[in-house]
Amino acid sequence: MALNFIDHQDLAANSGRVLDMIDPATGEAFETIARSDASDIDAAVRAAQACRDGVWGRTSAAERSRLMMAWSQAVQAHADELALLEQRDCGKPTAQARADVAALVRYLAFYAGAADKLTGETIPYQDGYSVLTWREPHGVTGHIIPWNYPMQIFGRSVGGALAAGNVCVVKPAEDACLSLIRVAQLGRDAGLPAGCLNIVTGLGAEVGEALARHPGIQHISFTGSPRIGTLIQQVAAERHIPVTLELGGKSPQIVFNDADMDAAVPVIVNAIVQNAGQTCSAGSRLLVQREAYEPLLARLAQAFAALRCGPPQGPVDVGPLIRASQLERVHQFLAQAEADGIPTVATGQVTADAPAGGFYQAPVLLRDVPVAHRIAQEEVFGPVLSAMAFEDEDHAIELANATDFGLVAGVWTADGSRQFRMAKRVQAGQVFVNNYGAGGGVELPFGGVKSSGHGREKGFEALYAFTNLKTVAFRHG
Repeated sequence: MALNFIDHQDLAANSGRVLDMIDPATGEAFETIARSDASDIDAAVRAAQACRDGVWGRTSAAERSRLMMAWSQAVQAHADELALLEQRDCGKPTAQARADVAALVRYLAFYAGAADKLTGETIPYQDGYSVLTWREPHGVTGHIIPWNYPMQIFGRSVGGALAAGNVCVVKPAEDACLSLIRVAQLGRDAGLPAGCLNIVTGLGAEVGEALARHPGIQHISFTGSPRIGTLIQQVAAERHIPVTLELGGKSPQIVFNDADMDAAVPVIVNAIVQNAGQTCSAGSRLLVQREAYEPLLARLAQAFAALRCGPPQGPVDVGPLIRASQLERVHQFLAQAEADGIPTVATGQVTADAPAGGFYQAPVLLRDVPVAHRIAQEEVFGPVLSAMAFEDEDHAIELANATDFGLVAGVWTADGSRQFRMAKRVQAGQVFVNNYGAGGGVELPFGGVKSSGHGREKGFEALYAFTNLKTVAFRHG
């Protein structure tokens, strides 16, 4: 049984209840976790407060940096173990699971290096005054981590919070939490003080809500759906505490006639099939200029038909979806598209050795998708790419901005002026020109506009979000 991690102790839920962990590759239970409640959250917050008021509050930035770097190195030393946990939890193919561990190592190392570089400034003011600013941690921060990239999102959220001097209480998704419990244990081994980092598992309605409502939490970081993000924000507003929300996307890949198709095709494919399409920044809409539409679809059809979905330990391109309900959700989207006459261009293959009880969905390429159709407006969170044609720049922008989301966009064109025009006009928190995703980009601020949320993670912007800016004015004559 996997236990909560509170105040450096491995603890069962106070209620004694447990939840089954389901292997996405087989559909079978393989482990149990603590089904915690508000009392467990309270214990974790109290432990964090004691650490904040004690050892962590007195720890210098340089020492925080040293401890976090040691933690990063411990994660690296246990990379194989963590990759296997992430694969079992999430159904990730081996290469993706290992890449996620590498990303966590990089996040912890980046924020270790940044911890002692978070500075204020001096401000020119009236004669006889000296004015300066400094940044102070919020205190106890709450982190609600989703199931699609547990280690990566933990790294970009908790890494920044700890580096800025906060202490953390983390509620991982009940579908995928084993890797984070182990990462916290490795932090203990690396020297992080007791109470600095706490992990409490359980259901969102029982544990996530208790975390968001706890009066000892002074900042909430949440990655998940717009619906739950709205509830989190409402709860935070009652206590006037800040939130960082990353709420998904319906990101466009915009391909002009003059694009380098050899470079674009593999990136477009990877951007929708990575992690079985269960990625907030997935390039799930393909907008192609009219003259290039048919030739590009022909190339993509060939690429999609060759994709293999199967057990994550094998040589596959796509692993299973996270759970049965997510597979059913994707099936419903595809059934509605078929009923509405949206053509399927190509479908990948589920391998013969895929267990019957697993949650496998082969990649699907759709064409001529109406801009207002549900499958072009809502997150499918599966390996489904919706293609549509555009005529010119204005039409491309009209289509690209025609959803409630605004997380990421890709622009493919050789025209330098057009690159800048499109980057300015598309509504997104990140825009990639002639690439997509930039290999993760730990250093690159990440977040959305519109229903994709607000606030930024990654880079120094995340550090700023996890601090309060204090202005101090000295009058000295």
